[in-house]
Amino acid sequence: MVKGEDAVRRKKNKLNRKKMRADTSTVSARIAGIIASKQRRKAGKRRMCEGMCFSLPTPEDPFNDNYAHKNSKKKKAKNSAAIRTDAGESVTHNDASRIPKHKSVNGKYEKSKSLTRKDQRNPVESLETIDGIYGKNEVDNKQRQGIHGNSEGPSKFLTMCLNSIQKTLLEKEELNGNSEHPLLVNKWGAEFLSCSLLGTDILETTGSCSSVEQIAWMVSIAADIITIKEKEGFNVANPYLLILVPSKEKAVQVRSLCKSLKGLGIHTVSLHTGASLDHQIHGLKSLEPEFLVSTPERLLELVSVKAIDISELSFLVVDGLESFAKSGLLDQLKSIRKHILRASLTVVFCDSFGTLCTSAVQALLDRPITRLSLTDSVASQSACICQYVHICASQEKSSKAIKILNEECQKRLYSDHLKVLFIEENSSKTCISASLLIAEGYSISNDASSGSVEVAYSKEQTMVTVTDLEHVEELEDLEEFEIVVIASFPPEIDDYVKILTGMARQSVNGVLHSCFCQEDAPLAGSLIEILEQCDQNVPDFLRSYGETLSMSEH
Repeated sequence: MVKGEDAVRRKKNKLNRKKMRADTSTVSARIAGIIASKQRRKAGKRRMCEGMCFSLPTPEDPFNDNYAHKNSKKKKAKNSAAIRTDAGESVTHNDASRIPKHKSVNGKYEKSKSLTRKDQRNPVESLETIDGIYGKNEVDNKQRQGIHGNSEGPSKFLTMCLNSIQKTLLEKEELNGNSEHPLLVNKWGAEFLSCSLLGTDILETTGSCSSVEQIAWMVSIAADIITIKEKEGFNVANPYLLILVPSKEKAVQVRSLCKSLKGLGIHTVSLHTGASLDHQIHGLKSLEPEFLVSTPERLLELVSVKAIDISELSFLVVDGLESFAKSGLLDQLKSIRKHILRASLTVVFCDSFGTLCTSAVQALLDRPITRLSLTDSVASQSACICQYVHICASQEKSSKAIKILNEECQKRLYSDHLKVLFIEENSSKTCISASLLIAEGYSISNDASSGSVEVAYSKEQTMVTVTDLEHVEELEDLEEFEIVVIASFPPEIDDYVKILTGMARQSVNGVLHSCFCQEDAPLAGSLIEILEQCDQNVPDFLRSYGETLSMSEH
């Protein structure tokens, strides 16, 4: 007998009632989702979209019932605005900023040609630089759309981090009177963002230590990198960022700044003396922080008891190297650097480069660097370049310079691809010096451009370029020379400064030797001033020349 519609409906309702009684949950799926979201937010483990997608209730819509409808309309409007790719296929603007590759007309996947201006000049360099802190597997995607999408600017999450920190700073009134200028348009931050994409370490010489704005940009970029890696399925080891500070007060200041990112799922722990060691160990185990702010002595103490592992650290910041030197903590810094297997990015803040600080920087930055400075001072631009002035007779300048060159090359027997620049007074002396270099065991490789002669030392495989003062400015690769020997001192002190600030741009091992004779005595005062500004040793003979010159003027 066929059952009627009423019997079927009653049976169906009975089954539904059984399901409802069996379900222990007394709330709807929507309310359960809100409760779960609140629990994640309190625990500091928010989803990716929850940090940027939310809407406050209004009196007209107290339960946000209409929010989903408005959102769907916006998505439809965005999807309707399509863009054309290089291959000719129509792709929406939203999809174009997310997909790592796009289809061409023949259906195959290929890389897009949307590169930044720098990448267009040198695509190979782009692959190496982006590989630095973002990993190797994302190179195709980042080369296509830039590290922060097609806009070539900060990502949404980076903007959120900066805005969150700025809100905290405005509440505490710690923006040093710059409250009308948002962090997002900070000049230093833009420079640091571009430098961080190059895959090299960064030497910051603007000031002796970091400012509030500089810390805000560094921690925001680190948080953005963590978010990108986690979104793409990569496992990010904690801690990711370590900021070494010289004092407890600086650690507390940086910690209070990073606390603004807790709502975005980024936790920070401050380690310093004056707090219980057991309390800090408990905090490390319970939070598993992404960021660490620590003094060197307390960090080494925790590492020695295996309370924390920094071997997989990716981002290291040394804040105020001069303060560490004055406190006698440089050995601790070097010890910490040895515990880190390979940091993708190391940033050192220092504006004083005497012998002690220079040796410390050379131990911390053992690979190519990018120099970051917003000042044009000679001391800032020539950081970590050792200057030596040698006295000699005018007729012995070339032989003296070649002897200095031989001694410097012998010190770097194990350096690979070392480039040396030998500067003579004029083109005729350039040929004479080239002949003397051949007699010393050098062999001419080929004739270089701009009137220079390029020779190679067969034993050490060190490339030496011989040029004159007139053609120095025409050298396109002046920034690549780590060793420069000036056989004949320039007639103008500005020429010396140009060589000093133009050489060894990607190295902290630059050395500048110059021969100084009696005829160059009028420049002694200016040269002494430059050496003192750069914390370099001033020879006694040079001071005597300067004193004699000042007495004759009076």
